[in-house]
Amino acid sequence: MKTGMFTCGHQRLPIEHAFRDASELGYDGIEIWGGRPHAFAPDLKAGGIKHIKALAQTYQIPIIGYTPETNGYPYNMMLGDEHMRRESLDMIKLAMDMAKEMNAGYTLISAAHAGYLTPPNVIWGRLAENLCELCEYAENIGMDLILEPLTPYESNVVCNANDVLHALALVPSPRLFSMVDICVPYVQAEPVMSYFDKLGDKLRHLHIVDSDGASDTHYIPGEGKMPLRELMRDIIDRGYEGYCTVELVTMYMNEPRLYARQALERFRALLPEDE
Repeated sequence: MKTGMFTCGHQRLPIEHAFRDASELGYDGIEIWGGRPHAFAPDLKAGGIKHIKALAQTYQIPIIGYTPETNGYPYNMMLGDEHMRRESLDMIKLAMDMAKEMNAGYTLISAAHAGYLTPPNVIWGRLAENLCELCEYAENIGMDLILEPLTPYESNVVCNANDVLHALALVPSPRLFSMVDICVPYVQAEPVMSYFDKLGDKLRHLHIVDSDGASDTHYIPGEGKMPLRELMRDIIDRGYEGYCTVELVTMYMNEPRLYARQALERFRALLPEDE
């Protein structure tokens, strides 16, 4: 089972610390968080991409994916006027360009909250229009685009496996995939494995965390309520061969290296000995 480190937890330290820690602690790859000060797409375009590529080479750690900030600060393709929508789409396209240049395996985005007063037909129409444009761009440059479902605490657009199926049906692109952050179905009493059943080969990536079942808080494995050992056995039995990013975000920023070590050790302890 291949593991990835998410660099968001290192955002108060130089990004080199994330590459160093991923390499020294034994992660198999790194998922780049696309926010400042580390890897904001416009900053990469202005020259910062050279530093990211150099770090990947120095520490011999593959960049498994690039995850620009698309949840509303300040970019949200699902909310705001046409100027705001256009800015969000242009930023995601630039992010795909940067992902391509850093040899990332995918660009990961989400459909953030569309607003409390927006009716469903407007939400899904806007999502379809956005994804159609982004997928056309992804196809042109040869980049896989992953749409991540969010919890209902974060969004009212794509929040469960059926929502993902709807989105994939609206825009049947060979470059459009999805994934599952296992906290998302768990807080909604949705079986995690239903994503495997419903999405098949469109399930491209996993975010592994623990959950309290009542919030979108991401915990280190073992700190929440999820039956992670049993879940990982089912995932392995399904033949999943992609990466699992251990997605520590802002809760552990005071000691990212220590918690990254602890999280990886606990995750590996969940796996059968032959994995």
